Amino acid sequence: MSDPVLALILIIIFTIVLAMVRYFKTLSPDFSGPARNPVVSGLIAGVILRLLDLNGPGRIIVTGTILTIAALYARLTGEESEPSDGMLLGALSGTAAAIPLIIDGADPLRVIAASVLAGATAGFGITFAVMHVADKGRQLAWDVVAAGAAITAAWIPDLAARSGADDRSIVIAAMALVPILIVGTVLKQWPDIRAELRHEASLGFIDDGDVRSTAHPLLRLGRGSWASPGAHREFVRIATQIALRKRQQRNRPEEMARLYQLEIIKLRMQLQEMSRIDARSRAQMGNRATSP
Repeated sequence: MSDPVLALILIIIFTIVLAMVRYFKTLSPDFSGPARNPVVSGLIAGVILRLLDLNGPGRIIVTGTILTIAALYARLTGEESEPSDGMLLGALSGTAAAIPLIIDGADPLRVIAASVLAGATAGFGITFAVMHVADKGRQLAWDVVAAGAAITAAWIPDLAARSGADDRSIVIAAMALVPILIVGTVLKQWPDIRAELRHEASLGFIDDGDVRSTAHPLLRLGRGSWASPGAHREFVRIATQIALRKRQQRNRPEEMARLYQLEIIKLRMQLQEMSRIDARSRAQMGNRATSP
């Protein structure tokens, strides 16, 4: 199998894996909506890189810079999210950017690896700035740092090739690294989410029995004690959103914090209504099971 054909196959497989990882993280079946802007910006970045037709250090520097701009565009036009979401969508943008470059281009597998690593790094850095830094000036400084990190990440495949690694091993390693890091982040975050939801339970907005099945990355894939698995997953999505907004609220100015608080209140009302509906459904199921 030629490298260009393998490159296209890997791009398709990697996109499917990213969709599966995003579902594992968010439990949302909608992938095309959040992916639209990163894919479009990535394709535009790839066309620009193809037209410039650079080689050597110039190609690597421009790749990291342009993919950082693409990640910035995706941040400004997409939903506010966490760094791991930014990494996923940035990797998707890098994958899209590689498509124009691998057509009749040199070293297509190494190009994909560089684009994926640069896009994932830029997406993580850009989103990290929004999540943890409230000051716009400091966010800009973080964006510059993210661009530098993306350039460094784009350089890694070339360094690996100089060390004797073949292009197929390099691209497979790069495409495996990103999903592993995202899943690892989800697993690492669950104690923090559990702590936020325990606070919600102490305030009476959710039941104590729902905390663990809502926060745990594996248990939340099931139905918990709910009558409907689909309703449970929607409950998990809303509860996780509350936990995210509470963490974001702590790093924001007073006016922005009040807006987050209003959203949290709205989400809490949704959770309480869903809990009441589920309780009625389980009661009706119990009555039918005991009726003669």
